[in-house]
Amino acid sequence: MLSAFTNSLKIPELRSRIFYTLALLFVARVGAHIPLPGLDPQPLQKFFADQTAAGTGALVGLYNMFTGGALLKGAVCALGIMPYISASIIFQLMTAVVPALSRLQQEGDVGRQKLTQYTRYATVIICVIQGALLIATLENPARLFNGYDVNTYGPIVIESSHTLFLITSVVFMTAGTMLLMWLGEQITQRGIGNGVSLLITVGILADIPGAATATYHLFFAPIGVAKLGPIEGVIMIGLFILVTMGIIMVVQGQRKIPVQYAKRVVGNKVMGGQSSFLPLKVNYSGVMPVIFASAILLFPQQIFSWLGAAMNWKWMIEASNILVHGRLAYYVFMAFLILFFSYFWVSVMFKPIQIADDLKKYGGYIPGVRPGEPTASFLDFIMTRMTLAGAIFLTFIAVMPDLALHQLAVPQRIAVFFGGTGMLITVGVILDTMKQIETFLLQRHYDGFLKKGRIRARNPSAASAIGEAADMKTVGKLWLVLGTIFLIGIAAWAAKFL
Repeated sequence: MLSAFTNSLKIPELRSRIFYTLALLFVARVGAHIPLPGLDPQPLQKFFADQTAAGTGALVGLYNMFTGGALLKGAVCALGIMPYISASIIFQLMTAVVPALSRLQQEGDVGRQKLTQYTRYATVIICVIQGALLIATLENPARLFNGYDVNTYGPIVIESSHTLFLITSVVFMTAGTMLLMWLGEQITQRGIGNGVSLLITVGILADIPGAATATYHLFFAPIGVAKLGPIEGVIMIGLFILVTMGIIMVVQGQRKIPVQYAKRVVGNKVMGGQSSFLPLKVNYSGVMPVIFASAILLFPQQIFSWLGAAMNWKWMIEASNILVHGRLAYYVFMAFLILFFSYFWVSVMFKPIQIADDLKKYGGYIPGVRPGEPTASFLDFIMTRMTLAGAIFLTFIAVMPDLALHQLAVPQRIAVFFGGTGMLITVGVILDTMKQIETFLLQRHYDGFLKKGRIRARNPSAASAIGEAADMKTVGKLWLVLGTIFLIGIAAWAAKFL
């Protein structure tokens, strides 16, 4: 495996993609640390530090994890990439019910570009709504956050003109989300891995030092403070290992459908006659159902909380509290949405009729199944059963560790990271990125991460699905600028201790 990382830097195109991806991820992390003008994040951070110590503040902790800590820092990227994911979900659902959008999806690149443009417009609208709700909440935190005392913690918004602060903050946060959306698209096209998933994963991984510190204090607390014992520690380590193993099994698991190609006579040569297989993944949708379910649960909770606080409707505030992380209703809705999006993703991405037509066109058939429509029905039947098994397993991995950790009275910050949701997204995205890197390695006769030995032929079609890599000179200039910014940041941080 170590040799695979070394070989990754020997291929010019792959090296350019890796450094380009790291550069754009660095830009995203910088955006998570630039505070909004007129906002003091220190009272908010202190309040939710006390809430986390008390075992509350679950929703904000979960949302803060998906934004990579930008929410509690009051940064320009405080909304994160979740509005773009929500807009993508909306249009993917609408393509299944709106004939005009369905026709656009089938028109090839032109239609998909129009759908992408519509998704961007919807992202702006969602950003404006969520940004306005967030600013209204920060201006009156006591109405929404129980226990917040301005005299104790201080005001979050220090700008005297509330209207001006609302407009400028919404504009900045919308621009931050659109920047993250553009970074994600560029990573997908010119970098390595899925850009949106990598942005979320990097945000989760950014909390590793904090989660590790909280875990240490959980077991080595001062005398007189409640702490966990060795039995709970063994259970946490066991859950961590089992969840990681389960995620790898679900993501890597597949069923191989045998395919036989008939012999054809072309001139004086006999073509075909070989056997192959059609790999069908157990979890065809990967970690996307978990990301979609988390995005869907965050959005209505924000609206219910703000409306309940603005209109003084206690029943709506109570309804919003039901959907917070750690509640039973949250996990029930989470499980239902994961099952739903698992099937929805398969129905959108997996095309059994097209696969059956391609097999028939090239003289392939599944033994015991007639070509054409019977083959499509057979594939659809197999995929439906596999999706059910994969979705149930995915739901179990995403929900059960969090429930178990909450039963052990583990703080929310540790439960989210070491539990199912954060770990599932992190491991799944890392495996997907490693697969793409392995594809480049095997094409150029290098050993991959999991497979040994040199291949005899290349398969350029696998890598041609993504865009052209950025020029190494351009990547070098980008790293020069980012390195300068990094050094300035280090100097500013060191100046605080002088």
